[in-house]
Amino acid sequence: MKHLRIVVVNTIIHAGDEDDASLLAQAERARALRIGLLEAGYDIIASLPPDMYLPERIAQLQPDMIIVDAESDARDVLEHIVIATRDERRPIVMFTESDDTESMEAAMAAGVSAYIVAGLQSDRIKPVLQVALARFKREQKLLDELSDTKSKLAERKIIERAKGLLMERQRFTEEQAFQKLRSMAMSKNLKLSEVAQRILDVEDLLG
Repeated sequence: MKHLRIVVVNTIIHAGDEDDASLLAQAERARALRIGLLEAGYDIIASLPPDMYLPERIAQLQPDMIIVDAESDARDVLEHIVIATRDERRPIVMFTESDDTESMEAAMAAGVSAYIVAGLQSDRIKPVLQVALARFKREQKLLDELSDTKSKLAERKIIERAKGLLMERQRFTEEQAFQKLRSMAMSKNLKLSEVAQRILDVEDLLG
């Protein structure tokens, strides 16, 4: 596996927060996660807070994977992650202490590839990331195949409509209409569906 470029999203501790026990615990988790990732050979390109600027920063950094270390603010983090990966999907791994079923379902629906509860041991990080990446690739392949199928179906419908129009306007048989479309596509070096769409567009313009 190549060295993944990883962005870690977690709560950033600021000056004055040292007395907040929950924030200190979160900081310790973040430290353990960072050590585990570095020991496993991963490239951490940034640690980012879950704020409104997260989508823009992820777009600029173009990471291979996003790791979320979240606790009480998990739902807010997910909202920002969904926005950040809406146009370009990436594998997302979430480490959390919450075993709430509703939170888990929300995370998976949002596109999280792996939801790990109380599993932030350094020796588990590498296999977890490997499984998450494999699952993401499998799901992406299925989505691409589904998109391709829908695209081909849409193109077939356009061709059928154009054939029907030629049969009506030119008194062609179905075979003659198809051959006409094919001849036009070859002469113009276009796809059959592109020629068919042009014919339909002209018909719309002419009313």
